[in-house]
Amino acid sequence: MGVLRTIGIRALTLIGVVIAVLLMLVIVLGVTGLSDKMLKAIADQILMEIRQGLAREIKDPEALKAAIEQQRMEIYAAFGLDKPWYARIPDMVVRVMTFDLGYTRTIKSFTGSQRVADIIWERLPNTILLVTTAIAISAVLGLIIGVKVATRPGSRLDRVASYFSAISFALPTWWTGIIFIFVFAFYFRLFPFGGMYSAPPPEEPLARFLDLLWHAALPVTTLVVALVGSWIYVTRTIVLNTAQEDFVAAARAKGLPESVVRRRYIIRVAAPPILTNIVLGLAGSIGGAIITETVFQWPGMGSLYYQAIFSLEENLIIALTFIFTVVYVAARFILEILYIVLDPRVRY
Repeated sequence: MGVLRTIGIRALTLIGVVIAVLLMLVIVLGVTGLSDKMLKAIADQILMEIRQGLAREIKDPEALKAAIEQQRMEIYAAFGLDKPWYARIPDMVVRVMTFDLGYTRTIKSFTGSQRVADIIWERLPNTILLVTTAIAISAVLGLIIGVKVATRPGSRLDRVASYFSAISFALPTWWTGIIFIFVFAFYFRLFPFGGMYSAPPPEEPLARFLDLLWHAALPVTTLVVALVGSWIYVTRTIVLNTAQEDFVAAARAKGLPESVVRRRYIIRVAAPPILTNIVLGLAGSIGGAIITETVFQWPGMGSLYYQAIFSLEENLIIALTFIFTVVYVAARFILEILYIVLDPRVRY
């Protein structure tokens, strides 16, 4: 019951964070007038469809104008545009939560839809495929290599890993991506310059999947090369600090095998901060890598955010911001559960 109570309290706290962020977002939308602008855009889209139907039925221009104006007033009243913005807070909260934010002006989905929800759900798997995969690979490599070098401080392997980590951390992803494109795509012609598929893409499923892997190879490698160094160094530092604790020395003095000492006394204790980096890194990957996706013309969440900002698509920016908030809160909740599993002291 103690564990469930702790998890329940943490869940309620994080739900409160989501509600607070939602309220702040809606209040900002109302004060700045963006709420009115978004709702009017949705209402005008509906009115445009109604206008086409009325134009076929009503031939008198004056009668048509009056009918359209009547429809406009009814639609605006249905959306609450005849009331002040603070009276629409509950309705606006629901719209943001369900991504019912209308349509974009210029950005379209691959199928031609301009609905905000359609565009986001279409791009999300692409970012998971690229950025989340790269971060997962970097985290696994960092965990394996970092733990290995931490148990052999001062060795040649430790020095090589430290130099590589410094170089990797200093590499800008956009610069690394351009160099990879120049060498492997332009000079050796081993990989494509960008995009997700060839033009036209293969129709056969296996060939289409292999074509996708071929296009993803360079951007994934770019992100791994630029990220793995920091993962190695962070893991090495955390594990090295834990390995110097007195209880580790006592375990070794008892004659326990080094594999047991490493697994039970070092990695288990160092796991919470390492997991924090991994889980929050994977959660942050949902936001995409704006520069890398732009360099490789990868249609993910990062490039979508870039397009939304430069196209001033307020509805899309709001929806993306809310998604990132929800993903972060979900990651925090997962971490709370993992902390309790790994370290029972947390519940107290």
